[in-house]
Amino acid sequence: MKIAILGGTGDIGEGLALRLAADTPHRVAVGSREAEKAENKAEEYTTELESRGLDATVAGGENASVAADARIVVLAVPPYHVGDTVEAVAGSLDDGDVLVSPATGMKRDDEGFHYHKPGAGSVTKIVADAAPEGVAVVGAFHNLAAARLANLDAELGVDTLVIGDDEDAKRTVADVAEGIEGLRALDAGGIANAPEIEGLTPLLINVASNNDGLHDLGVRFQ
Repeated sequence: MKIAILGGTGDIGEGLALRLAADTPHRVAVGSREAEKAENKAEEYTTELESRGLDATVAGGENASVAADARIVVLAVPPYHVGDTVEAVAGSLDDGDVLVSPATGMKRDDEGFHYHKPGAGSVTKIVADAAPEGVAVVGAFHNLAAARLANLDAELGVDTLVIGDDEDAKRTVADVAEGIEGLRALDAGGIANAPEIEGLTPLLINVASNNDGLHDLGVRFQ
């Protein structure tokens, strides 16, 4: 299937694009509000993959364009732009498509990062409220260290928690996630559980920043 990563020029977008292209058979495309920016980044990603002897490419284009024929659309955009992004690409989505939200709201002060819970309850819920009828929403990839994900030499060995109210869509995203070497997908229930999962991200950042050797911290449940 085709997977479109909107905001695929950013940190988490880069990591997901590289890992999905390197480890899975899916077609990967990255999007941006500016087509040229996405095309340039896609070329960089493809060059990186080719330098490793991988027969894989990443395409790039404007968000609505790359979403048009994608089965899965990942919203790798800042948390409070997710609703606007969904509205901007709604005309490119079809019944049965799946929107994936990895974003979490955070704010920072002198003590560190803190979860900034949106009025809807979670960023994933913002996406669910904006999604067109017939398009499922799944939360995943929230707690992954972007730099570790983008470094294809780094072993992952971490989990991603997957949430959603559509069981088929959730299984589809979990299968895609587990196609990435070293990543295990765990079912964490419905979208109502999103605040607990999104709230882990600032915790991980704080632990990583205060402890040597834990810069690219992840979570593994045992």
